[in-house]
Amino acid sequence: MKLIARFMRFFFHHFYHTFAWTYDFVSAFVSIGRWQDWIKTVIPFIQGTRILEIGFGPGHLQRILLDRKLFTVGLDESRQMAYLAKGRLDSLANLTRGVAQSLPFPAQSFDTIVSTFPAEYIFDPRTLSDAYRVLRNGGRFIVLPFAWIVGKNTLDYFAAWLFRVTGETPQNVMDVVGQRAVHPLEEAGFNVEVRQVEVKSSIALIVIAQKS
Repeated sequence: MKLIARFMRFFFHHFYHTFAWTYDFVSAFVSIGRWQDWIKTVIPFIQGTRILEIGFGPGHLQRILLDRKLFTVGLDESRQMAYLAKGRLDSLANLTRGVAQSLPFPAQSFDTIVSTFPAEYIFDPRTLSDAYRVLRNGGRFIVLPFAWIVGKNTLDYFAAWLFRVTGETPQNVMDVVGQRAVHPLEEAGFNVEVRQVEVKSSIALIVIAQKS
């Protein structure tokens, strides 16, 4: 399993950088067309008008937020993803390159921070500390770390198996979320709630952390 984990880290690094241009196709393929629906499940939990997205990727959630007339800022470390997102968005987009562990924003700048399918950096104590700092009092930090398919047809079984063997949806998902997400968030000072949202024979797991 350690070998698989190392391989997946290597794969996703290049998937998000060198082969970023394949991101939409691969995401749609492995999720049997549900990837965009999973991303949209975070929308009802977003509050306020000033939104920061960490890891904006190819810019799909940024497009939705802009269409809702929200002030949105996107931060991503990948130069290739920034290039893709800028091609999808108009001049109103506020995109910047940077890392989540050192957010380049003043304290209490945002009502909501959101991140969908991020890598391990999202629950790094440095990320959580900086997220707490740039959120306004009562603000939310929303993370969609996992989704899994519960459909019964052949393609659904294949997709569910693929997500399990690659570690994208571990079998003990709630235990993993507790260890990797809930406990670190609570230690950073957040009040934490975990929701499961059903969408198209699948379930998206959403972690909602609120600043006291």
